[in-house]
Amino acid sequence: MAMEEPLVVNLEKEDVVVTRKVFVEELNEASRIAMPMIVVTVSQYLLRVSPMIMLGHLGELSLSSASIATSLSNVTGYSLLFGMSSALETLCGQAYGAGQYRKLGTFTYSAIICLFLVCIPVSLLWIFTDKLLILMGQDHSIATEAGKYAIWLIPTLFPYAILQPLVRYLQAQSLILPMLLSAVVSLCFQVTVCWAFIFKLNLGIAGAALSIGLSYWLNVILLILYVKYSSACEKTRASFSSDVFLTMGDFFRFAIPSAVMVCLEWWSFELIILLSGLLPNPMLETSVLSICFTTTSVHYHIPYSFGAAASTRVSNELGAGRPQAAKIALAAVIVLSVTEFVLASITLFALRHSWGYAFTYEKEVVTYVAEITPILCISIIMDGAQAVLSEEVGGNILEPM
Repeated sequence: MAMEEPLVVNLEKEDVVVTRKVFVEELNEASRIAMPMIVVTVSQYLLRVSPMIMLGHLGELSLSSASIATSLSNVTGYSLLFGMSSALETLCGQAYGAGQYRKLGTFTYSAIICLFLVCIPVSLLWIFTDKLLILMGQDHSIATEAGKYAIWLIPTLFPYAILQPLVRYLQAQSLILPMLLSAVVSLCFQVTVCWAFIFKLNLGIAGAALSIGLSYWLNVILLILYVKYSSACEKTRASFSSDVFLTMGDFFRFAIPSAVMVCLEWWSFELIILLSGLLPNPMLETSVLSICFTTTSVHYHIPYSFGAAASTRVSNELGAGRPQAAKIALAAVIVLSVTEFVLASITLFALRHSWGYAFTYEKEVVTYVAEITPILCISIIMDGAQAVLSEEVGGNILEPM
């Protein structure tokens, strides 16, 4: 019996080596998905942020009104569509892992139709943004400009409702490169057009909002062309049929809890910006808080991308009936994401005295931003952890197929 002990020890060592090797391989696989996804999600979010940065250089009124309108549109529109489309990370991810490829196209069609239906009441609400803000007690001049901006943002809703399902459709298949290229091209286009509309054509907030809509449509068109003509999507490209309408119930069943999780977090931030308009110096307070929350929102998409990578890997493994591999995938992504948001907080703290100049030339605003930055760094760490875990838990609530 004594001769068996070294054999047992050697077997345990081999298990540790194999587990470590599998973990490292999963780190590489998660990074392969997450890194391009970071560029994709951040680029898409910057489409709405870059106009605020440019408008901020026109003065406090332009920045504060755009911030209020952006916050309200995030609360009532973009967060809702973004959250609902997250249901596809489960539906498409597990369908792909189970080899049910045509279901990916069917679920994507269903999601687009459902999101279009949601856009209609949201659009009606945005028409009355100025009246709603005045009713809430906002400064009249800020509310009026914010109302104009919100109306011009209405055309951005519908391409956004197509874009988000397409992103989840490609993400479930780990087809990240086309999303990366289309997102970067759209961002470069938007920045150029927005600069021309604001500073050369003097279109102000109307030009800023118009540039967002045009860039979203460009992104959508590029992705549709890829899906239609690429051989990589041949297995999952489904024709439009009655199955699309039959799966709408399944989509809503998972879209609603997904939207609730995303919306509650977004709303907790955006409502603070809306409430800042009630403070004694609304232009200053709104400008400062919008800079801080824009920073955290941009960063949020980094841990979110890690979470999306985990959701893709975990749902694929569950769909293939490999729960142990799914656990390793989750552990690998948690290690990557913790490393990232700790480094991000340290970097932001080091740049606290100059970060505000990216948004405005107002010295008072920049100084105020520097004072709040330590709290902002703590928020980034906590928010980053929540983004990864909620995306993973919320994205895989189905049983393995």
